Amino acid sequence: MGLEMEAVAAAAPAAAREQGVEIYPLSRYYFGAKDAAAAPRGLETAADRALRLKANFAANGLRTSVHGVLLVRNSSFVLPGGRLRPGEEDVQGLKRKLSSKLSVLDDGEADAEEEEDDWQVGECIGMWWRSEFEAIPFPYMPPSFRAPKECIKLFLIRLPVSRQFVVPRNMKLLAVPLSQIHNNAQVYGPVISGIPNLLSKFSLNVISD
Repeated sequence: MGLEMEAVAAAAPAAAREQGVEIYPLSRYYFGAKDAAAAPRGLETAADRALRLKANFAANGLRTSVHGVLLVRNSSFVLPGGRLRPGEEDVQGLKRKLSSKLSVLDDGEADAEEEEDDWQVGECIGMWWRSEFEAIPFPYMPPSFRAPKECIKLFLIRLPVSRQFVVPRNMKLLAVPLSQIHNNAQVYGPVISGIPNLLSKFSLNVISD
């Protein structure tokens, strides 16, 4: 499933050292809604996004984004992620983004740290690089990239047996089969369509009801 927004987020595996991914039925997960996000960037144009990236690059330099993919039976959840704050670590930033977009609490609430600790972020499964603000990202750093503008990191997230996801009202959570996004860059873009290849090293352990 995915949020219709700028960010793409982490994947759901079992212990990485076992190279296994435990996939539970969709029926074990519950979905709710909360107040709309303050800045619905999914509505911005490509030109607007390029201007925003240019301003961020001028102020902070290379933009680092963290994202993840969460698996359930017969579906793929493309989760939210986004830009790290200056000096913020990858895993902590991803936990913050997941909590702000898929949990009951928001960034500023007292128990937000407890919510963030509830996410089990695993290994980084891929990195993409953007040479210019409007360029298509590459899954490697070409020698011609003198000053890359963005680094996009995909992480695995360990999914519990059951969980509630609470989504902002101005966004949608969509279930998309891996077979549909595989090699379908025309619809989903190069990053999302490449996720099945990144998951190929894991054995999928499908759990029945």
